[in-house]
Amino acid sequence: MLMNTPEEEIDDYMPRGNKTQIASVRVQKKKKNDGLQQEQLRPSTQRGDIQMQMRESVTHGRPLKTQTARLLCPSDSRPRPFLERRVAAGRRVFKCAMSSLMAQPSGEATQALPSVSPGIQRRHTLPASEVRPLNAQDAVSVFEIEREAFISASGECPLHLDEVRHFLNLCPEFSMGWFEEGRLVAFIIGSLWDRDRLATEALTLHKPRGSNAHIHVLAVHRTFRQQGKGPILMWRYLQYLRCLPNVRRAVLMCEDHLVPFYRKMGFKVLGRCAVTVGALTFKEMYYPISGHAYMRRNSEAIRFPNAPLTLPPARANDR
Repeated sequence: MLMNTPEEEIDDYMPRGNKTQIASVRVQKKKKNDGLQQEQLRPSTQRGDIQMQMRESVTHGRPLKTQTARLLCPSDSRPRPFLERRVAAGRRVFKCAMSSLMAQPSGEATQALPSVSPGIQRRHTLPASEVRPLNAQDAVSVFEIEREAFISASGECPLHLDEVRHFLNLCPEFSMGWFEEGRLVAFIIGSLWDRDRLATEALTLHKPRGSNAHIHVLAVHRTFRQQGKGPILMWRYLQYLRCLPNVRRAVLMCEDHLVPFYRKMGFKVLGRCAVTVGALTFKEMYYPISGHAYMRRNSEAIRFPNAPLTLPPARANDR
């Protein structure tokens, strides 16, 4: 035996006109419920279409439809900013990739594009090692190294700060500095002298017409000592002097305990120096700037074939 529902039992006792009105209301209510269910299911059913359109816009450069950007937020009439940024970024990547492929030859177009990460790009840095002439801006660094090297040993500086600036402004081409990552680690300061032996005036004067390169000071920063930087810098300085047309000798004065150090670099003893600083006395040494390299590139015999080549007279100590 079938049982009637409460609504059907009520219909049995209601007039016919009322029954028709109630039926039409039920049909409208059912349609409204069906429409709400479809609206709720629409974003989830079209999510795959949204992802597909985004992939096509990134890969093929197709513009993304405005209504697609609004599907995830149907109540908001404005597209989401993050979605617009992703689409714009995809277009830029696509354009860059296509431009690089078009720039390559046809045989290389099939190669994979190299991936460069910003984290592994080389940054701009100072050169690891550099040897160059000094200038007036380097005077303070020069004097700090010189003061630590000489005052701790002998109590006197070969050149004071004003004298360092004087020579670096007057004849910077006769100076040489060794820099590592922009830091001065060793240096040489020199000038020209026009006599065979050094005199007291040679400590402060520069003679542009002289033929002797007077080496005032060679110093190395305390952190970089015992590494061979002094002899290497001196060797480079002597090779540099070979390229100067008027230089015939390199001369210097040093204390007695430094004579073996300069002997190893090729210097020879001229004798006791006439210059004294307080109670300190010095030995005068020289290095001949001559030979095949000098004759080949800078000799006056090449510049003036008829002029005789004059060298300083040999002394008994030179033999």
